[in-house]
Amino acid sequence: MGAMKLGRVDDDDIAAADPDWSFDALVSELNALENNLSANSSTPPLHFHQTTSSRVNLSGRKEIEKGRRFVFRAPEYETDSEDDDDKALVVSDTGKHFTCDEIYLSDSDDSDVESALEVQPYLMNKVGEVEGALIELTHDHQLRVNDGIRNKISALEIALLNESQNSISSLLRVEKFKDTRQELDKKFDTQYQRQIAEALDNQLTAVQQDRELRSQIEERKIRSDAAYEEAKRKVALQEEKQQQEKAKAEAEAKLKAEEVKQAALEAEKKAVMEAKTKAAMEAEKRAAAEKNAVENSKTVTSGVTQETASSLLNTETKESSYVYRAAASASNIEHGRLQKLKELYERNQVVRSSSTQDYTRHESDISRNIRQIRGIRDNVRSKASELVKLLNDHQCPQSFSVEMLVKKVVLSCASPASAPFAIASVIVLITSQVPYVMDILLAELHTACLYTVPKHLVYKKSIFQSKEAYFRSIGYREDNGKLESTEDYLKRLESYMKVYGALVQTEIPNIQNLHGLQEGWAWLARLLNSLPANQYTAVSLNAFLQMAGFALFKRYKSQFLKMLNVISDKFLVDLKSQNIPESAKTTAYMQAYIEDKKFLQVPEGRNLQSNTLSSEYEP
Repeated sequence: MGAMKLGRVDDDDIAAADPDWSFDALVSELNALENNLSANSSTPPLHFHQTTSSRVNLSGRKEIEKGRRFVFRAPEYETDSEDDDDKALVVSDTGKHFTCDEIYLSDSDDSDVESALEVQPYLMNKVGEVEGALIELTHDHQLRVNDGIRNKISALEIALLNESQNSISSLLRVEKFKDTRQELDKKFDTQYQRQIAEALDNQLTAVQQDRELRSQIEERKIRSDAAYEEAKRKVALQEEKQQQEKAKAEAEAKLKAEEVKQAALEAEKKAVMEAKTKAAMEAEKRAAAEKNAVENSKTVTSGVTQETASSLLNTETKESSYVYRAAASASNIEHGRLQKLKELYERNQVVRSSSTQDYTRHESDISRNIRQIRGIRDNVRSKASELVKLLNDHQCPQSFSVEMLVKKVVLSCASPASAPFAIASVIVLITSQVPYVMDILLAELHTACLYTVPKHLVYKKSIFQSKEAYFRSIGYREDNGKLESTEDYLKRLESYMKVYGALVQTEIPNIQNLHGLQEGWAWLARLLNSLPANQYTAVSLNAFLQMAGFALFKRYKSQFLKMLNVISDKFLVDLKSQNIPESAKTTAYMQAYIEDKKFLQVPEGRNLQSNTLSSEYEP
């Protein structure tokens, strides 16, 4: 068996030794080991020499003691040759060495590691007990280090295994969360896509419905246009036929009109001669009456001229056996208006007798526009414009249109629910373009209500056979042989007077009122000077003041206040003295109107509205 050389001690093994050992302690420890070995073996002990070096090096690597180092050198374990020089174990200090050369464990180097371990007694005997103990200690230390390393490796493996398991568990949880999240996202995506699909379907449905609606509208429009064109064509044919018939009728009427015209001229000449004669006689009578009245009466107000005062004097004229009380000037004006109205009716009667034309539709259009008059500015303008167009319509003679118009207007004035200011505004707008309509309208109004003149019919038993006959004469209506009540008559009288009062005070920018505020002032003076105080005149005066009092005060100021004083001091006193129960309410209204100065307030409805919801417009 070959000898086995000592292997080199690793730095880790050297580091495992106690680094605080001194050299003396090491020598003593080695000597103790040597003694123990020598007691059990005959192998001569190894001798170690102590040097004076302050440093001991083990393999030249580890510093054992401060200022010293211990170096242990051993030959490398080689398998190639047994004759290589052996490395010495050296303890050095500044050039001094402790050596142990040629330490062999066996005579043969052909054995393997196991054989070498089996010759341990020879090796220990060969190298000594100290070195063997050192090797054993080194081996134990190495085993402990290996155990520690294995323990640490095992702990690290366990920790790594736990960490791996934790990582796997975390990865599983992450994967599970990822799958759950993906499932939720898929559900959300499905729901969102469903919502988008529903919204898109709704949109498409709405677009389809809109297209269908547009298509229906277009179809209706096409059908309407076709119907309109067809109706237009039929109307054109009908108008052409009517024009032909009209031309034929006009030609025939023209011939008849020429004959009637000749007869009318002769009758007119005769009537003019008679009128001149009658006028001259009436002028002489009026002059004599005015001369006597001027001497015995005084004027109502100092602001009225002598000419106006003389025209306001009381006169009694007998017409058709009736006795009227009215101012002479008012009677003359009324006579002139009634004459124009009579001429208009006669002219229309001649045309009707010579023509078979039907104007019912034209009359219904006029009536409809008058019924639709409201207290709105745009409505008033539009209705006035429509009525002017109807008056100027060439398909109907203007005299016919005027007659229809005045009759329908006066008929609408009889209703207490009428809008007096709106009707008055329409009248002013119409007469500004067709002036002669004003006199015809006032004449028709005088016929319906004699207090618009103003004029009062005096009751006398010698003239009237009964009260009913008198009532018929002043305008009471009769239905199936029965007269209306006084209350109904007074309501209708009040409605007529409200329209008349609204008419005289209506002022429209850039439009001339042919029967303006000066006519209202004259009416008030004539009534107070000429008419007696009774329930009819009281209702007329009260209604007129409600409508025109505000405008009269604005224009005449103190003169109007003097008129109110005359009403309060004379008219109302006379009215109260008669003790008429029906007049008590009217008297109270007039007294409150004067005492509360209601003439300072704008009458209700005077300011026309610009539309149904916005601000008002003052005509």
